[in-house]
Amino acid sequence: MTRLVAAALLTTALTATPLLAADPAGVVETYADIAAAAYGDSLSTAKTLQTAVNALIAQPSDATLAAAKTAWLAARVPYQQTEVFRFGNAIVDDWEGRVNAWPLDEGLIDYVAPDTATNDENALAALNVVATPVFTLSGVEIDATAITPELISGTLHEADGIEANVASGYHAIEFLLWGQDLNGTAKGAGARPFTDYAQGAACTGGNCDRRAAYLRAATDLLVTDLEEMAAAWAKDGEGRAAVTADPQAGLLAMLTGMGSLSYGEQAGERMKLGLMLNDPEEEHDCFSDNTHNSHYYDGLGIRNVYLGSYTRVDGTIVSGPSLSELVAARDPGVDAGLKADLDASVAALKAIVTAAEGGFAYDMMLEAGNKQGETLVMGAVDALVKQTGGIERAVATLGLSKIAFEGSDSLDNPSAVFK
Repeated sequence: MTRLVAAALLTTALTATPLLAADPAGVVETYADIAAAAYGDSLSTAKTLQTAVNALIAQPSDATLAAAKTAWLAARVPYQQTEVFRFGNAIVDDWEGRVNAWPLDEGLIDYVAPDTATNDENALAALNVVATPVFTLSGVEIDATAITPELISGTLHEADGIEANVASGYHAIEFLLWGQDLNGTAKGAGARPFTDYAQGAACTGGNCDRRAAYLRAATDLLVTDLEEMAAAWAKDGEGRAAVTADPQAGLLAMLTGMGSLSYGEQAGERMKLGLMLNDPEEEHDCFSDNTHNSHYYDGLGIRNVYLGSYTRVDGTIVSGPSLSELVAARDPGVDAGLKADLDASVAALKAIVTAAEGGFAYDMMLEAGNKQGETLVMGAVDALVKQTGGIERAVATLGLSKIAFEGSDSLDNPSAVFK
């Protein structure tokens, strides 16, 4: 009887004792674990894309082109959730332009509609490497007879120091699979035919062998680049070491990524700017009309970091001590407010996904005077801006130094957008 009473009292004491708050070291370790998992998923889905691209090249058909497109769309799901790691982590920011740079002067790579092939600020906007095995760059003759990953990364990407010369990464591959979206703000994505990869007399667009070589090389390069970043967040990797060596600096990196992606990058450059310009060329995934998903998974990635939880492509969950727990231990109200803001932004982005899946494509939302589209896009923009304020309160609650988040003229100085 005495033993039973003692056991009951011990159970009561343990239940009544509050759990210890997460510590900074544990929180940044979770952050690194999520990065490792998300980049690992990005790599595995890119390898699936690589297999699908090889099948398309080996046997071009409507079915193999559709399978490659499906694999590309699937590869975007984990990758977009990694974008929150870019800001605040130099190793990611220095690398990111190789895999996700946009917008691009796609005429650098392949044929485009004649009225879209000029850019007064880029002499290479209509180069068309697929059709041009030898060309001159900065006064030097370039032999592009063999289209290789090295040619793309070492010569073509950001050629002449121009950011619009995007030759590698997801969006170069997207263009090669879908082709240009020439529908403006009307419904419809790019419509590249599978015969652009057919050999012999069935070839459309010309130079099908070189187009296939470019697609293969760009996809192989994407896999290589993702292998590099997955390794950087694995055990003893450079990215993991940088955030875990000094947990306080690691917390700053986490919150910098959340706030900068939330505010200047997503709310500003990726969403409000396109709406202000009514320009579908400002869509993030403009060839495939996948922008609604791209925005949604960016928003989900921000919430993942705060809650310390990421759902992998196979359904397993990577989680651990979180920023949320750390903030809640200092000020439960700030934590509750930020979680509510994050849920609200994800819901607003999901509303855009639901509309797009119902036939109201994102580029249609950008049409001048389209009030429904403006309401949807600005609903998400406003939610992202609001949550940035919550992130700033979390920074102050944790006693960290004030962070200068990335900005955007579309939010901070709208009149400058039209100058």
